[in-house]
Amino acid sequence: MTTLRPFTCNDMFKFNKVNLDPLTETYCLAFYMQYLAHWPEYFQVAESPSGEIMGYIMGKAAGHAENWHGHVTALTVSPDYRRLGLAATLMNFLEDVSEKKRCYFVDLFVRVSNKVAIDMYTKLGYIVYRTVLEYYVGDPDEDAYDMRKACSRDVHRKSVIPLTHPVRPDEVD
Repeated sequence: MTTLRPFTCNDMFKFNKVNLDPLTETYCLAFYMQYLAHWPEYFQVAESPSGEIMGYIMGKAAGHAENWHGHVTALTVSPDYRRLGLAATLMNFLEDVSEKKRCYFVDLFVRVSNKVAIDMYTKLGYIVYRTVLEYYVGDPDEDAYDMRKACSRDVHRKSVIPLTHPVRPDEVD
């Protein structure tokens, strides 16, 4: 049986297998610690009965006024545990936290080439709000979709009216 629990500092010694996936954005240890210190309620891990990390989600709440939102910084599931609904479970967790914080929407960035993730987010109710040009650094750089899902506070769903033009990373707030 899978256990969902808060991420701890010790989990950083156990999550390499999950993070080695080429589609997972990885960060320095200080970045993970910053999220754990500032937004612990948004940092959740899925753990197997043997104690292996199956996946995790980390995010934050940011913005102000009608731009107050939950943000998915990272979501990943180990290849051994994919197609079990863990990603959807973790996303539901983050959305629930965002609802409790009275956010207007939840957003995330995904590579335009990551069709599997885009399809999953779409099935979870997310829409492509805008394209962010050359968001992911590489050779060549890759565009990202900023995908959003309205929370219940956004009664008129203004936060999910798609932009008609792409933006550059420095234009993302």
